[in-house]
Amino acid sequence: MEAVAKLKNYPTSPRKMRLLADLVRGMRVEKALAVLEHNAKHPAVPLRKLVLSAISNWKQKNEGGDEGQLVIKTIFVDGARTLKRMRPAPQGRGYRVRKRSNHVTVIVDDVDAIIASKQKQPKAQVAEVVEETEVLETKTKKAAPKKKAAPKKAAAKKTSTKSK
Repeated sequence: MEAVAKLKNYPTSPRKMRLLADLVRGMRVEKALAVLEHNAKHPAVPLRKLVLSAISNWKQKNEGGDEGQLVIKTIFVDGARTLKRMRPAPQGRGYRVRKRSNHVTVIVDDVDAIIASKQKQPKAQVAEVVEETEVLETKTKKAAPKKKAAPKKAAAKKTSTKSK
């Protein structure tokens, strides 16, 4: 059973936070925590705490479950409130400064539960997934033979030089 953790109104721009979210999306939880712990970007600390919170929420829902199989199923960053400020500019003008913030949502789940939920999809969706996997398998198994280079047409003609 999946567990959710949310971080609201964190004062950094959503774009900066999305860079880290994209980095850990789909990873196993242990690896994601290690990546965030050693990342130099400043939003890595609250994002790591958020993942730890999601793990703890999952433990509460699933008593006695193995957290070694947890995966970050979904992670997304939305824009939050923006504080609008003015900065003095030349010749009596003022420039707008937008201090952005964001909301982050993390959903963690067990790998086995994710696989089981994919198998319960409607038959049409399962057929599409099967077709995609078959296409990928055939591409990986059968590497296309390399084509020979086309013969050169005009470059093969000999030009005669006349000496006077």
